[in-house]
Amino acid sequence: MLQFIIDKILNYKTYTDRMRIDALLEIDCNNYTNLGSDSTKAEKQEVKKMSRQIYRAIKTVDPVWGEKFLRTMDK
Repeated sequence: MLQFIIDKILNYKTYTDRMRIDALLEIDCNNYTNLGSDSTKAEKQEVKKMSRQIYRAIKTVDPVWGEKFLRTMDK
């Protein structure tokens, strides 16, 4: 489902690159916001996987920013 949403955002013709990145980061932000202190380790790992997918999509739009997000995530 996430890949479908990512593809949809990346294929918007009226969106600028900045708007695409902002939309993808908004999804990432919502995922982390929905995590709570009662979230299981599996749920946290799932959100991290989703973030990696989003950051790879950002890398297709802007390689520099995408790489920065991926490197920061690995720290």
